[in-house]
Amino acid sequence: MNKLDLAQFLRHRREARRPAEVGLRVSGRRRTPGLRREEVAWLAGVSTNYYERLEQARAPRPSTQVLAALAKALRLTEAESEHLARLAGQAPPVRDEQVPDGVLRLLDRLGPVPAYVVDERYDVVAWNALAANLIADFSALPPEDRNVLRMSMSSDRCSSPNDEFARQAAADLRRAAARHPDDARLAQLTSEYADFNAGFAASWTDHEVQPRPTLRKHIDHPDLGTLELEAQILQSPSSPHRLIFLTAEPGTPTHETLTQHHQPPPNPERRTSRDFD
Repeated sequence: MNKLDLAQFLRHRREARRPAEVGLRVSGRRRTPGLRREEVAWLAGVSTNYYERLEQARAPRPSTQVLAALAKALRLTEAESEHLARLAGQAPPVRDEQVPDGVLRLLDRLGPVPAYVVDERYDVVAWNALAANLIADFSALPPEDRNVLRMSMSSDRCSSPNDEFARQAAADLRRAAARHPDDARLAQLTSEYADFNAGFAASWTDHEVQPRPTLRKHIDHPDLGTLELEAQILQSPSSPHRLIFLTAEPGTPTHETLTQHHQPPPNPERRTSRDFD
């Protein structure tokens, strides 16, 4: 159980929730942003003293029933509720280093769409030829450098990461840190990226954990020029891996460029990190 992260997560979610959102009627001015502690306690059916101790990182591990009541009181999403349970030590860690065969088959069948697979640390663990041509030659990189965050700190193809990406990365790594609190490499990566990107650091501090299925991506390609893409994110149902494929809206210059220069090959090429490590 991570008492400090649990306390901070509850406080940030409480301060972000407005009384009207949980069915409370208030009058006059309020000095406290969001909900008060006693209001959350009342909504969850626990004592105010116990809830205060939770936010002070002094309470014992809450039961499954208490966690469910708090999630309902704070109107947490499914992802936030799962994160709350993991912080409280009520959900086992999950890490499967092998990319499921179904995800690899899908990667092969995307045709002319650039796509790659990342794990919980944002390590690129599988990719097709178009992704390698568009983003980087992953096979030429050392395994520790095949990481989306590390590449964004050094690549000359990508513009400065936007706030949308920073929030998504912070949410993803927050959930991963809750699942694997002893992962030193994940902690180091988080610290380095927080120093590099202020938006990531702010979102990390706010304990955001809500995933976003679609992100915008800007790539400056040496041959194809500036590309404006949508990164569609598909979560594997059987593992922590995510398939990310890059598309452009039909009729846009980027779509025309990709169509012209990236015709589907007769034999789609797919590579995984295991082919090179």
